[in-house]
Amino acid sequence: MGKTKELKERLFFEPAHIQKSIGSEGREEANRFAEGYKSFLSSCKTERECVDYIKSEAEKNGFCAFDCGKENVKYKPGDRFYYINRNKAVVIGTIGQKGLEEGLSILVSHIDSPRIDLKPRPVYEKSELCYFKTHYYGGIKKYQWTALPLAIHGKVIKKNGEELTLKIGELEEEPLFCITDLLPHLADEQMKRPFSKGVMGEELNLLVGSLPYCADPSEAGDGADLVKLNIFKILNDKYGLTEQDMVTAEISLVPVFKARDVGFDRSLIGAYGQDDRVCAYASLMSHLRLNIPTYTALTVFADKEETGSEGNTGLESFFFGFFVEDLVSKMGANCRKVLANSCCLSADVNAAFDPSWPDAFEKSNTAMLNHGAVVTKYTGSRGKSGTSDAAAEFVHKVTTILDENSVAWQPGMLGKVDTGGGGTVAKYIARLNVDVLDVGVPLLSMHSPYEITSKLDVYMLNRALEAFLRRSR
Repeated sequence: MGKTKELKERLFFEPAHIQKSIGSEGREEANRFAEGYKSFLSSCKTERECVDYIKSEAEKNGFCAFDCGKENVKYKPGDRFYYINRNKAVVIGTIGQKGLEEGLSILVSHIDSPRIDLKPRPVYEKSELCYFKTHYYGGIKKYQWTALPLAIHGKVIKKNGEELTLKIGELEEEPLFCITDLLPHLADEQMKRPFSKGVMGEELNLLVGSLPYCADPSEAGDGADLVKLNIFKILNDKYGLTEQDMVTAEISLVPVFKARDVGFDRSLIGAYGQDDRVCAYASLMSHLRLNIPTYTALTVFADKEETGSEGNTGLESFFFGFFVEDLVSKMGANCRKVLANSCCLSADVNAAFDPSWPDAFEKSNTAMLNHGAVVTKYTGSRGKSGTSDAAAEFVHKVTTILDENSVAWQPGMLGKVDTGGGGTVAKYIARLNVDVLDVGVPLLSMHSPYEITSKLDVYMLNRALEAFLRRSR
């Protein structure tokens, strides 16, 4: 090896393609991990479905419900528990060998994703077609949601108090739904709009039916809103729903397609909702494999990140801090000391470099597919606004853990300084006086209905999170 090359390898930091170091056995492990992950993505398309999945997996692995009211309960090392907040956020925990005041190992991810929701009174008829009015959730490119097969997922509380879970369109024998778009032959005026207004929010109307109700042939065409009436007749016959029931419901539209391998080499995963369910799944699997960690481990699955983490199931609320207080009170520890000595990985995705759109990125500080987990020291925008900006000591601590466990990692940022920007839940954890750093995977087509990840990166993220939970210092 020449002296120049040797000096470069010793002094430069160049994250390499994982293929060069992982070996055939590692690739097989990554592929096996991807199969479980794809199954999770295909079955969990809303936060409520994620909560049900996490609860089920936790109980299979010996976790019991955390009861804040049982003051005489004392947990011991190895005890496992879960806490569910309003069926839309979850905390799972495993008590470690060290006392709580030595600090916690915390993982945080979010289980909500950009989507289309229904308005409170969504159903209307126009020109003998029936539609649902919608309101989009999170940052989306609205045109991407037109001419796309969609399923209806949701929770309904009927007027009589009966609860109903909806999932319509996922099975081959079920109908699916679609937001229509204008054909290019007639779209001259639409094409003259600014790109961001090519499709407006009030134009995202879901087509749900076209046949009018008629009790007998003599009534055909008699009266207004007969298509709407026919749709409600179907909803009432099948689900017992009335229009008033729709007002109180939580109903969302999500893409129908399942998670699939992408590419001839099957190295990539394409699916809806990988932001941030890729980190949620990797966090869950990392925690389930723990036995008795050195430090008590808490893994948080939060809601509402895509709309600013506001609301009582988002991390801007106090639900997680209150949970820690309840846990600490059972163990006779000081909550402030516990939090001050704790550290957290905010597991969230970052932008992958896309060669089709190179001008949006500063390549040397942008994550690449197949180069490992992404370590993001700060997020935010406009002069690091809205970020926690992890301290050098903690970034060093985390990257040392990754290096010691042979986890491939790379630094990343969300685009150029004056072009990009975005946030994660890290700043809400930092408010608790906890050291926190963002670690995730690079993602192509972020916030689209079909996002792309690398199987090798997903596998490395899982290894990174598990190494963190197993830390000994």
